[in-house]
Amino acid sequence: MKTLTFSRELRLLAPVQFKAVFENPFRASTPQMTLLARLNTAENPRLGLTVAKKHLKRAHDRNRIKRIVRESFRLKQHELPNMDFVFVAKGGIGKLDNATLFETLEKLWARHIRLCKTGKNPQP
Repeated sequence: MKTLTFSRELRLLAPVQFKAVFENPFRASTPQMTLLARLNTAENPRLGLTVAKKHLKRAHDRNRIKRIVRESFRLKQHELPNMDFVFVAKGGIGKLDNATLFETLEKLWARHIRLCKTGKNPQP
């Protein structure tokens, strides 16, 4: 049985891990967000989040975005390829409601899944 948890092994925690993704990522973007990805050597996909104060001044707004992204990743983790993902918030993301944000993330995940199957992602 597959568990739908978001444990420590599924997170990018160290700056070195984030830097590796930023060096040569595969990108999927919308005007409000970017989802960067890079193949990893781990047995599962991992997620890192960057939501800057520049785009969302209030902490509760930043936390709402991060909570939705984590939940979307948690539900989709068993379909995702073994990659490190970094979510980057852009200006205007605070104007999206929860349902729209969730739908947009689903499209970005699907794009990464599709492109990984066709072999168009950068190597680790």
